[in-house]
Amino acid sequence: MASATATAPPIQRVEASHGGGDHAGGGHGEMPAPSFGVDNRKLLMWLFLASDCMFFGSLIATYMIYRGRSEDIGVGPFPADILDIPYTSVSAFVLLMSSLTMVLALAAIQKNDMRGLRVWLAATSLLGVVFLGGQYFEFTEFFHEGLSLQTNMFGASFFTLTGFHGAHVTIGVVWLLSLLFVSLRGGLSQKDATNVEIAGLYWHFVDIVWIIIFTLVYLIPYDEVEGAAETHTEGFLKAGTLALRVLDVFT
Repeated sequence: MASATATAPPIQRVEASHGGGDHAGGGHGEMPAPSFGVDNRKLLMWLFLASDCMFFGSLIATYMIYRGRSEDIGVGPFPADILDIPYTSVSAFVLLMSSLTMVLALAAIQKNDMRGLRVWLAATSLLGVVFLGGQYFEFTEFFHEGLSLQTNMFGASFFTLTGFHGAHVTIGVVWLLSLLFVSLRGGLSQKDATNVEIAGLYWHFVDIVWIIIFTLVYLIPYDEVEGAAETHTEGFLKAGTLALRVLDVFT
């Protein structure tokens, strides 16, 4: 009678759930990356714009405080002598229209319309260059009329404020032209819409800042500036605080 040989079942080693994994994993699951509900690049841009808001707020407050002091001291030329509101209104309109073309550029890339993207990026850049050319002409005229950084406190605060804004516009134009160049080489596609959107955030911020500058520098009569300086300074600080609170919502 043949004897049946019992075959023992193979012994399976059970890996411990902790510490028994391979060398790469170590037995622990991968921790998901923290998410704020918004692209990190957009979040960084919002943080930069919040800080830039405070920067321009301080420049505008300084201008409003010192604008009328030059007349008290008796050193001209004064704002009423040289500011050309109709001319600057055209420049403001040009820059405002560039925000519209920037929106159209973003809409084009979101629809994978590369031709439309290039057209509207070029249009936005062109409008920015026209604005900068107008600002250069205005500065030249003011200089010929005797206003410079060293003339009086109005000149120093005016050229500092508008000059820094012009520098921001220049950076924006270079940024947009870079995107246009990359697009012409086939380096942009629909999946890169966020890159255009971030550039658009910066450009819209620059436009909004100019609207504020145009209103406070060109449209408000100079004799109302000193009385409103402290109120507007407090308002800019509150605006900066509000911007930070909005960012907290995203986080």
